[in-house]
Amino acid sequence: MEPIRTLSQLKQLARDIPSETVSVVRADEVETLTAVKQAVEGGMMDCVLVGPEPGIRAAAEEVGFDLNGIRVVDAANDQDSAFRGVDLVRRGEAGVLMKGLVATSTFLKAVLDKEHGIRGGGLLSHVAAFEVPGYHKLLIVTDAAMNIAPDFDQKKEILKNAIVVARSLGIEPPKCTYVCAKELPYDKMPCTLEAARFQELAMAGEFGDILFQGPLAMDLAVSREAVRIKKVSGPVAGDADLVLLPDIEAGNVLYKTLIFLAGGELGAVIMGARNPVVLTSRADSAESKLCSLVLSGVVASYTGRA
Repeated sequence: MEPIRTLSQLKQLARDIPSETVSVVRADEVETLTAVKQAVEGGMMDCVLVGPEPGIRAAAEEVGFDLNGIRVVDAANDQDSAFRGVDLVRRGEAGVLMKGLVATSTFLKAVLDKEHGIRGGGLLSHVAAFEVPGYHKLLIVTDAAMNIAPDFDQKKEILKNAIVVARSLGIEPPKCTYVCAKELPYDKMPCTLEAARFQELAMAGEFGDILFQGPLAMDLAVSREAVRIKKVSGPVAGDADLVLLPDIEAGNVLYKTLIFLAGGELGAVIMGARNPVVLTSRADSAESKLCSLVLSGVVASYTGRA
């Protein structure tokens, strides 16, 4: 398929493929149900709503979401809702899990429960696909929300998770880099040395069919003009699909800069569990909440076929 370059194209892809079902934990929240309503009524997702049924029906009425034909699973509290929602995914009745009005700690505890959860073989990490004015395609950013100071092996898992997202968007081969403050290995900047090791691993086939160049400074990752001026060459320079950040501080700063200064919109997904997980921020726009849900459905469809 042609690579997805915009969030509008992402939504259209979700309409074109068989709909995934999202299990929404504590769906008795107006903001969450607004995104779910848009996805369901737009033909992009199906859903099961989990939580206190009276609250779910009240929130649905407030947003004008007709629950006729929608499955509602009554659950009294956060813990019960989380484990019931996860169980739906475990039993194959849903392909995506979404956090609603539930404490993040309770939600993730259910996800990672060794006996009843959907813990995968890898590391949970946050992957965001940004549409930013001025950039010619989606830019995948990782990890801005889950891993605080990942070591080298954890960063390998973070990159692998993000590559799956890129491939679900038809980006083949994904152009990847490790963004640092300098484009050459430098002893006083450890992340530049890690980036050079990543390039060696990529050349040895560690990450499958990808293009990798690193280290690269952010301007050289995304600006063809900067590449021209600085006379840098390579398969990724100025045209990155995916940027790996050295830690959560760098990731979080870039994430919020792209939203609040650059006017970016995004869809984000938590990878590394057996199924994609939607864990949006309270500050995310309604559009970003919708796109996160849709992206997770597209990833679930792709991983189910792979």
